[in-house]
Amino acid sequence: MYRDERVSVLTWDQVRRLDSILAESVPIHGRGNFPTLSVQPRQLVQVVKARLEERGVEVRGVKLNGSAASHVLHQDNGLGYKDLDLIFGLNLTDDKTFQRVKDVVLDCLVEFLPTEVSRERVSALALKEAYVQKLVKVCTDTDRWSLISLSNNTGKNVELKFVDSLRRQFEFSVDSFQITLDSLLLFDRCSQTEMSDTFHPSVQGESMYGHFHEALDHLRSRTIATRSPEEIRGGGLLKYCHLLVRGFQPSSEMQMKQMQRYMCSRFFIDFSDIGEQRRKLEAYLQNHFAGMEHKRYDYLVTLRRVVDQSTVCLMGHERRQTLALISTLARRVMAEHNAVPALSNITCYYQPAPYVRDGNFSHYYVSPVTTVSNSYQTWLPCS
Repeated sequence: MYRDERVSVLTWDQVRRLDSILAESVPIHGRGNFPTLSVQPRQLVQVVKARLEERGVEVRGVKLNGSAASHVLHQDNGLGYKDLDLIFGLNLTDDKTFQRVKDVVLDCLVEFLPTEVSRERVSALALKEAYVQKLVKVCTDTDRWSLISLSNNTGKNVELKFVDSLRRQFEFSVDSFQITLDSLLLFDRCSQTEMSDTFHPSVQGESMYGHFHEALDHLRSRTIATRSPEEIRGGGLLKYCHLLVRGFQPSSEMQMKQMQRYMCSRFFIDFSDIGEQRRKLEAYLQNHFAGMEHKRYDYLVTLRRVVDQSTVCLMGHERRQTLALISTLARRVMAEHNAVPALSNITCYYQPAPYVRDGNFSHYYVSPVTTVSNSYQTWLPCS
């Protein structure tokens, strides 16, 4: 694959959207008595990059990743964006460098504290407890990276990822884009003139899927496509169902069946225990549907259908257990948002699950199915 197929120069409209995202003030909410920080992504990137280099950590480049990058390239993409994913490329040679990166980020947060706060009395540990939602460190033969996610109560987290090596950097073509920010950051520092359609830096976008314009066509046509689906980790199943709910579809039924089987198998490999599955699903609903709570029911129904149709790696009991978990979460979502007037209005019917038609199935299991009022024309098994 030639590099020029992976890379494309952004248009003026795309550069303008990128500039707007980087200039937007994002609140970083503090826990307890800690105040909310107001942070512009471009300022945070500039400060973190400068502090890392002062501490002897060379930054190869900074990129915008994920749904925000997709939004820059195609505004009406059906995805919107929540998290701001910022990737810093650097060499994570040892544990000391991992620790240095974390110390730098926490130290940078001090810069954004209100002036009335006594900064000398704020420790790094206190800042971590107040403003960091998630800390991740991965150090294997193929993957060396760390993640620091800053808290936002509306789900719009600022996620700083520091990457030395990462074997797979995307799940689907529509979220495979990375936009290099270095030229825009340099323009900010050096130019005294505002950008315009005739005077702006050249900004490059790249698709980790492998072909930029093919991936961009998928984004415009809302097509779900990927490469090597067997490599997608367990959370890919949850992202796939999220795309389905947003109106994205695989290009063919054959591709759909193949992707779903791989992703279901990997989900149950990575989350084999029913308790792990519950925690993962609840965390996904909380992190990805803030402000869109009305979509959670449709999402769970879609997830249940995919798991029901495409899971081939589980025993019958384990399969039914997972399906019951998803059904329970769906009913809870309905109750929380008054999707039905009262639980007494739910009517239960009974029908055999599809797999009992298999002649090799040793006993007959009847799966209860719930349907609700006319506003929800979807079969949903009871627990």
